[in-house]
Amino acid sequence: MIRKSLSKLRTFKRSESGNATIEFVMIIPFFLAFIGIGGEMSIITTKHAALERGVDLVVRDIRLGTGTNWSHDVIKDRICDISGIKNCKTNLRLQMLRQNAFNGIVLSDEIPCTDSSEDPKPVLDFKSGASNELMILRACLRIDPVLESSIIANTVVDESGHYAVTATTAFVQEPR
Repeated sequence: MIRKSLSKLRTFKRSESGNATIEFVMIIPFFLAFIGIGGEMSIITTKHAALERGVDLVVRDIRLGTGTNWSHDVIKDRICDISGIKNCKTNLRLQMLRQNAFNGIVLSDEIPCTDSSEDPKPVLDFKSGASNELMILRACLRIDPVLESSIIANTVVDESGHYAVTATTAFVQEPR
């Protein structure tokens, strides 16, 4: 009985059948994780590029002085219309600051973003500039992760479960 068991155990040990299956089962999760990470990063990058484009086109219109009365809500609506990002108008926060070009640009490290768990904050730090004044426009958009169980979603999102996508640009107000 023991010899028969040992004989079968030796035969099993020498057999190479199923070897490829074991390698496949051990390696495929890593490949699937890389595919998921790549997909998630491509969607984040696409939304970031759309936000940057929206901010740049709106700032271009501001600089050209197209005759529009630029307020916080008008700028926010135009950025969201151009970017085409879902829930942009509720998750976008803008900050426009005047800076002295000769004293250097001083910005805080933290860009104010919306927090879906709090009541909407009032419009703060949104100052229209005078002629020939350097202005900094910062936009922060909170977006939902596509794959909530991905590695990126577990490491990059905030406590409310969103990514922060930011865009910053500077421009000089044209003389009026």
